[in-house]
Amino acid sequence: MDVQKIVSVVMPVYNEEKYIDKCIRSLLLQDYPREKMEWIFVDGMSQDCTVQILQGYAGQYPELIRIYENPDKIVPYAMNIGIMNAKGKYIVRLDAHADYATDYISKCVYYLENTDAENVGGVAETKSHGTVGNAIAKMLSSKFGVGNSQFRTNGKSGYVDTVPFGAFRREVFTKYGGYDERLVRNQDNEMNYRIRKNGGKIYLSDNIHLSYYCRDSIKGIAQMARKNGMWNIITMKLCPGSMGLRHFIPFLFVVSIVALALLGLIHWLFWAVLSFEVVLYLLLDVFFSVKSGATAKERLLLIVLFPIFHISYGVGSIGGLFKICSKKYRKNRYTPKSI
Repeated sequence: MDVQKIVSVVMPVYNEEKYIDKCIRSLLLQDYPREKMEWIFVDGMSQDCTVQILQGYAGQYPELIRIYENPDKIVPYAMNIGIMNAKGKYIVRLDAHADYATDYISKCVYYLENTDAENVGGVAETKSHGTVGNAIAKMLSSKFGVGNSQFRTNGKSGYVDTVPFGAFRREVFTKYGGYDERLVRNQDNEMNYRIRKNGGKIYLSDNIHLSYYCRDSIKGIAQMARKNGMWNIITMKLCPGSMGLRHFIPFLFVVSIVALALLGLIHWLFWAVLSFEVVLYLLLDVFFSVKSGATAKERLLLIVLFPIFHISYGVGSIGGLFKICSKKYRKNRYTPKSI
């Protein structure tokens, strides 16, 4: 007799051969009853060995694992494909760049059943590999690096604006619709904003734990920051209200530097203000680098990483403005469909 599926894990994947094996092994260690779960992997046409690794596990666990293709490649399409094919009462959205505490899924189910939240999540410990990667992980866990992002900076349990990935009641997608398919990034922020806007709640539990593996090179984190900054502006245009103030501070920082430098050509007072801003930033940079770094090498790297990250983010946001002005983005009106 078939056992009713309570939890549907949905995971978008694309070129994840470096991470997917460790991720799946952490799922196999979950203490939630395996017979009450299904794992749905939605592949964005990977060009590495991701699909072959998934097929290997699917062969071992045919009642547990299903694989779907996502020809559109981006995450919101993948999530909507997975949700449409899910049978569970709860949808747990996971990421391949992470591994999960053995009680991750059971704790998600517990808080969904014992709070009035429609989405719950936990605290993400950012990890990486090597000296540069570890310094980047420290930066992404610092309030100076990422602002007041609760799930990245060891926030306490309570109702919040967003959580990493999230575990949802299935009816959320019936009531509010699926993920916004225009958004290459920020689809989680927009989904959570839509829940809150309609009276729903998002709950962060400091008893739910996962480890997220970030970029491990300066080039990689700068590219990520630039793209995030660009999509913050585009998301603000497409989905007003879905992004918080913290997402635009690097943009304001970079614009203020450029504006003050140009105005300084008119009056020296603007140069004085610019000098004060830069000196204040560098003092904060050194303070948080010394505070966050575990070794002397990490501290030196952080002094360089913080400005690279913030400036790349701000420059990306300026690029987002140009894309909006030139209308080079997915601007079609989109009404999320009930799933």
